[in-house]
Amino acid sequence: MARNILKTSLDSAKFSIIFQILFRCITFVLNAFIIRHVGQDVLGIMNVRLLLLESTLIFLSREPLIKACLSDSKSHNWAQVLNQIWLSVPISATFGFILTYIWLHVLSGTEDKYLAQYHYGCFAILVSVIIDQMTQSVVLVAQSYCFVKLKVIVDTIYVIVRTATFVILVLWQPEYAINAFSIAQVLSSIVLSACYYGFFYWYIENLNVIKKKGADYKHQSKMFQDMHDFEFKSIREFMPYSMENSESPLNKDLVILTVSFAKQSFVKQILTEGERYVMTISPVLTFSEQSMYDIVNNLGSLAARFVFRPIEESAYFYFTQMIRREVPLLQQDQKAIVESATVLSQLLKVVTSIGLIVVIFGHNYSHTLLYLYGGHVLTDSYLPTTLLKCHCFAVLLLAVNGVTECYVFATMDNRQLDKYNYLMVIFSVSFLAISYLLTNTLGPVGFILANCINMSARIAHSIHFIRNQYGSSSHRPLDGLKPDKFFSILLAVSFVVTKLSDMYVYQWSIVLHIFIGGLCCLTTLFAWAWENKSLLMLGVERYKRRTSLINKDD
Repeated sequence: MARNILKTSLDSAKFSIIFQILFRCITFVLNAFIIRHVGQDVLGIMNVRLLLLESTLIFLSREPLIKACLSDSKSHNWAQVLNQIWLSVPISATFGFILTYIWLHVLSGTEDKYLAQYHYGCFAILVSVIIDQMTQSVVLVAQSYCFVKLKVIVDTIYVIVRTATFVILVLWQPEYAINAFSIAQVLSSIVLSACYYGFFYWYIENLNVIKKKGADYKHQSKMFQDMHDFEFKSIREFMPYSMENSESPLNKDLVILTVSFAKQSFVKQILTEGERYVMTISPVLTFSEQSMYDIVNNLGSLAARFVFRPIEESAYFYFTQMIRREVPLLQQDQKAIVESATVLSQLLKVVTSIGLIVVIFGHNYSHTLLYLYGGHVLTDSYLPTTLLKCHCFAVLLLAVNGVTECYVFATMDNRQLDKYNYLMVIFSVSFLAISYLLTNTLGPVGFILANCINMSARIAHSIHFIRNQYGSSSHRPLDGLKPDKFFSILLAVSFVVTKLSDMYVYQWSIVLHIFIGGLCCLTTLFAWAWENKSLLMLGVERYKRRTSLINKDD
């Protein structure tokens, strides 16, 4: 593809961060509204039980196929790729009916007044996931051809439709909040699918007109520039077995890679959603307690959802395009390897710094945040504050694990992926066992501690892999994990100052307590910026260069 991979990855990260902030702010406000006006049990059913069903279906039917099909998309046989991605539809339908039966008839039930709504919700999740899978062929093409803004715009429309539908229905009939959630899920999925297919129908029609007229691409809209290699001539070609193909219907290597990712995704899902599975399968916590844990977990994961996840998604795409899985680094394009090592090091530096800031300031402002968010509902008990403080340490590990593991998954060959899958099985079994034991001993805090233990083990493996991969070269991307000296000193000073403020100032002035924390945070950020002037200047130069090119084109 003609478009610059690094530029596209950076754009994707930037727009995704903006979108995540918008989406999480909306979710943040909605959860506060639900817990104050609808009830904790309803929030537990929706955010834990029903969204876990959706998450499980997505990882079983979508994740492995998408990851495999994104690998080295420059050399795709699109007919084979689209045939493979459409397999997610029958897969999601098959697993969907099985899991829906389990969610309805095997797992512990809800109260009688919520039972009918819960049944409706399970089937609504199944329908919405199937609709989403029918859109994945278009989503894959959009991502492979770097339609970054399209994804952000469509996802924003999706969130707005889902949120507006839910809020309107809840305000109309608050006692049917779960039904409102279900209707919003299905409607937003339909809108998402219509937007993607509608855009590409319009785009292909216009692109075909331009090609027929022989117009100069440089004088056309920027949307049509650098698209000489766009292979689709009709919207029908997004369907399975629709493109001309002289080869076999499926690519054997992609199938093998998908199987490897499927094993990996199964284990990773358990590690990611393990506490929800434990809560769902065993009666460890009530729905009300589950909602309390979910609220604290969402608050503690704000940095991860706003910043880390978009960075990880863009970084995974970037590394899959820059580094070839089956070829040793010394035999690849060294310019690409140097750039990749530098990007990995800088990413580690950024996410580690963010994680340390969350640990230092989150510890002394957990109670403040919970009070501002939920009032006395969340602060009358010591448990939510303890959960949030523990979660701050998990955020640091989550930051490091996200970047290191996305690099590992993007560069491992099939043999290494299969080997790592067995290791992930050990991680998963250990995680479930530790979660169950610690939860029965420590309550909800045990979930967070179990997460920390498993993430530490996964980080250790990723570091070992990266160190071995770059061992024969002069590149040391893992140096990005070491925080700078002046930044570390100011972090320690900020912890002491904000701890004293939490003990003595917060009791009589919450505003002054927040002001002190804000001042310490700004000072710490200034120290980081001073020690990383070269990185910031590089970013400024790239921004100026890009702006000048845009103005020149205009």
